[in-house]
Amino acid sequence: MDLGSKLKEIRHTERLTQTEFGELTGIKLETLKSYEYGRSKSVSSVELLKVTTHPRFEKYALWLVTGKTCSECGQITPLIEGAMTTC
Repeated sequence: MDLGSKLKEIRHTERLTQTEFGELTGIKLETLKSYEYGRSKSVSSVELLKVTTHPRFEKYALWLVTGKTCSECGQITPLIEGAMTTC
């Protein structure tokens, strides 16, 4: 799963619109749309940090970057199944 799809999955899990997600993270709406729709193949490190350091979304940081989770460390996936769990 690419980073744009992961951002979309987080947004859906948190029940946020693109506008709401952008307002919370500081990511411009057009930039977010570009990531989610696959028009941009990479997510900038600045934008990635806006998500991974936000208190509401930091629980997804490990999964967002590595695809792994560690529930003992508070790192979860927004996906119900399919995540690899390691600490």
